[in-house]
Amino acid sequence: MPPTATSLREYGIPIGASEPFSLFEHDTDLKKHNCYQSAKAGDEQAAFILLKELALPFLIGIKGKLPRDAIFVAPFARESGGDNAIPQVLATFCQSIFGGELDNGIVQVTRVFHTGADPMERLAMRPEFEGKVMSQRLYVLVDDVTNMGGTLAELANHIQRHGGIVAAIIVLVNAGRLKRLAPDKTIIGKLERRYPNEIINLFHICPLALTANEAQYLIGFKTADEIRNRRTKATEEIHRRLRSKGIELTADNNG
Repeated sequence: MPPTATSLREYGIPIGASEPFSLFEHDTDLKKHNCYQSAKAGDEQAAFILLKELALPFLIGIKGKLPRDAIFVAPFARESGGDNAIPQVLATFCQSIFGGELDNGIVQVTRVFHTGADPMERLAMRPEFEGKVMSQRLYVLVDDVTNMGGTLAELANHIQRHGGIVAAIIVLVNAGRLKRLAPDKTIIGKLERRYPNEIINLFHICPLALTANEAQYLIGFKTADEIRNRRTKATEEIHRRLRSKGIELTADNNG
């Protein structure tokens, strides 16, 4: 089995933070910037140039819509060398423009290799976060691209589980089919009736803590057996995809 988060995702993205502030709906403009590949590979200077040229007017434009004295936090790995530099540099930009604080203590402790993954692979390999949360403080989550919203949901879960308040989300690209991150309650009700226990048992996610795109994806399955079979196939696909890149999943990949 691939490494996956073992803790329960019990808190969803709050309604008040469900509409991310975003610059693009597709990643085309981001990827065609001449600094993108270097920034994605971990070059902080390239990330700075990319954000200055693409995102600075966008960030200045939303300045009055962000809470004061917020803590800005981006998902980044404990061992960040060679990893995507854009989210953390974007968080630094936000702190500089909006004030507040920058958090460097909350880190992703599992590697999930989501680049190129399909929706079931993303659900099967959840990231997990550790780090001190300031109770009752307002947090703004920051990332470069969101698709299913799962990584942001896991970060939001960690913050809320430890007493923090997720007040807003900023992304460069909101690439999900559904742009709102919180799920429709009608869809969640259908999932709970159709699969009373399976979603928690298979994914360690409470139905109410699913994102809108995760819930919409799962409602497309007719039976629990269909979900189980697709998850098994996704596990095989994860191993095959990563082996082709020279990555062999072991317990050590789990942080």
